[in-house]
Amino acid sequence: MKDQPNYNYQDDIDKLRARFQYDFVSMALVQPAEDRFVLTWQYVSGNMNERYKRIVLHSGKGIAGMVFKTGKPMLVQDVNNEIASSDLFNYPIIVAEQLKSIGAVPLWEGTRVMGVLLVGYRKENRLDGAAFDHFQEVLGTDFGTFVAKEVTQP
Repeated sequence: MKDQPNYNYQDDIDKLRARFQYDFVSMALVQPAEDRFVLTWQYVSGNMNERYKRIVLHSGKGIAGMVFKTGKPMLVQDVNNEIASSDLFNYPIIVAEQLKSIGAVPLWEGTRVMGVLLVGYRKENRLDGAAFDHFQEVLGTDFGTFVAKEVTQP
């Protein structure tokens, strides 16, 4: 992570939640190598409880893990229709926060994904493709010390 210890991500996600009227916004960051490059939720806004603090994500597991692994945004418009109830244990943030409609984008540092920004609602179909695209456009390229879109060389 770039050396900007005073950057206020909490303020940024609080503003995003208010601007888009999301029920929940969170940011997962990669932990150092000695922690086997796991992701943990570091910043949250609109949380119902503190369970997010105990969630440890691995590459390819859960929403953040899949976005981290692929480097591609992910949208789940209706959790009930798109994720089998028997599979929900793989998505602990959805269960902990009772999310029903979510989107997640990778946060890049150079050529590596170093974090995931997740936004969501507790009602189905509140976040559709057009709204998620609009969110990504408004978010722009930069998010704090990260780049919110993959930078490809021509």
